[in-house]
Amino acid sequence: MRLDKYLKVSRVIKRRTIAKDILDLGFVKLNDKVAKPSAEVNVGDIIELKLGDRLYTIRVKAIKEFAKKEQGGEMYEIIEDKTIIS
Repeated sequence: MRLDKYLKVSRVIKRRTIAKDILDLGFVKLNDKVAKPSAEVNVGDIIELKLGDRLYTIRVKAIKEFAKKEQGGEMYEIIEDKTIIS
């Protein structure tokens, strides 16, 4: 599954267009490499997201084409959530 779609389906980011925008700006890494929106996501991959002053590190647990709001959180686990001091 494409990374931009995964971020939307898993409810990490609310809209796919926003996911695409932050990916284009280089704020997301997939397995320690800056990722493009079309990057393929697999179970076990590590995603790092820099959103504002926060850095989230998550591990992909499942990939589903569609997920209800309650199921979104089951698709990943948060490894780290820290504040970045500028």
